[in-house]
Parts: sequence; C-alpha cells; structure tokens
Amino acid sequence: MNVETTALPGVLRIQTDIYEDDRGGFMETFHADRYAEMGIDVTFVQDNVSRSETGVLRGLHLQHPHPQGKLVYVLSGTVYDVVVDVRPNSDTFGEWIGTTLQAWSHQLFVPEGFAHGFVVTDGPATFAYKCTDVYAPEAELTIHWNDPDLGIDWPVDDPVVSEKDAAAPRLRDVDRDRLPRVRSIV
Repeated sequence: MNVETTALPGVLRIQTDIYEDDRGGFMETFHADRYAEMGIDVTFVQDNVSRSETGVLRGLHLQHPHPQGKLVYVLSGTVYDVVVDVRPNSDTFGEWIGTTLQAWSHQLFVPEGFAHGFVVTDGPATFAYKCTDVYAPEAELTIHWNDPDLGIDWPVDDPVVSEKDAAAPRLRDVDRDRLPRVRSIV
C-alpha cells in the first residue's frame, strides 16, 4: 500500500495492494491498524454505496455539525473525485483537489471539514465510502458543484445533477456559522 499526500491537509490518496491471479483478484479495502499507521486513525460507523451512470455528478456535500470523514473508492467504473476545503479558518479555504478513481485502484481519505463530490466519467460506476459519523439530515450542507469562485475543472460539460445539488448555494453565500472549523490543539 502506498500513501500520497495532497495539496489539502489531511486529504490522502491511497494506492491499495491488489492480488490477482487467473481466478480473479483480492483487495483489502480497510484494515484499522494499517490505516492508523498511515495517519487515518478514525472510527468508521457507516458504510454507503451508490451507483451512477456516466455523466452523473453528486456533490458537493458535507455535514456540520456531525462532520463525516470519508474513505472513498470505486468498485466499478471510473469517477473524477473532488474535495474542497470549506473551513473558513483554514489556510487552504476554498481550495480544491481533483483525482481520478478507477475500480480496483486508489482510495481517497477525506477528513472531516471538507466538501466532497464526484462525477462519473466511465459508468455505470459503483462508488463506496466509509463514514466517521452517521448521516444526519439536519446537519447536511451542499455547496454548488459549479461555484465559479471555486473554479473546479470538472471533466464533463453538462452533468446530470439532482434538484438539491442544482439549487445549492455558492460557498460565499453560506453563513460562516454553518461551516466547520479547523480544530485547534490545546
């Protein structure tokens, strides 16, 4: 397993070990001790799976309060995955990274306090993710996927988005009290 840091603090790209032979393949998607050694020392409490067709864009989503760290990966298909730092007191506030995730390949760890979204570039795609907190509808927050202030370079021209995602506000229009903060260590 190989871990790469990204331009956003705490966001990690993980190359998983894959064992293949003429029968098929095996990939370990999570092992608490090994991931803790890599700096992902969290407790996951909920697993989710979504299936989307080519061109479907989901995001940018987060929860606050009840923030969710996520370990995301693709079981089939290919997605372009985006993470945005939406913590107003962060040095990287408003910055984003994007990376391609293919089936049986990389994972991405998204810490609490970041918005997350993806678009399917080769589908259908089955997208799986582990969460550090349960879904809390009252804490749900969506940032507009195509916020011009963020300038995300999505690799699709006309994605299929939900009504909720299409109606989401720009980051600048979200009340700062609704956004997470960098936690200070005292």
